[in-house]
Amino acid sequence: MTDEIDWMAAARRFCAGAPHNIALGVEAVEVGEFYAILGLAWREDLVGDPESGTLMGGVVTTMMDNASGFAAWRRLGSFTTMATLDLRIDYLRPATRGLKLLARAECYRITRHIAFTRGTAWHAEDPGRLVATSTGTFMRDTKPGRA
Repeated sequence: MTDEIDWMAAARRFCAGAPHNIALGVEAVEVGEFYAILGLAWREDLVGDPESGTLMGGVVTTMMDNASGFAAWRRLGSFTTMATLDLRIDYLRPATRGLKLLARAECYRITRHIAFTRGTAWHAEDPGRLVATSTGTFMRDTKPGRA
C-alpha cells in the first residue's frame, strides 16, 4: 500500500512536526523508493567551533539519524514506532561555514524486527566531497507488548 502514501508530503510533515527538526531547521529534500534526503541551512546558532564556523557534530548526527529512520519507514511502506539501536557516524571533514548540508540515507535491508541503513552527508555546493558517512540499525514496532 505504499502507492497510497505521498511520501514527500509525509517527509515534510515529519520535518515540520518533530521538535528537534524544527529547532534545527531540517527540511525534506527528496524521498525515493528506499531512501530519503534531508537538508539543513547553515546557521550561526548551530556552530560548534566559533572560530572555524563548523557545525556541531550532533547536528550532522541528527540529520543522518532522521534520514535513516525515514528511509526505513519508506522501505517498510508504512509508519510504525522505530528506535535507533545503533548509529555509527564517521566524520570525514567539517560541515563548513555558510554551506547547506544534505544527508541521504537508504534502508538496504529489513528483517522482522530490524532495519539496516547506510548514509552520507555532504555540502549541497560540493556533492563530491563527503562530510560524513553512517551505518545504522533500527528496531521496528517498539511499542510495549509487541513481540
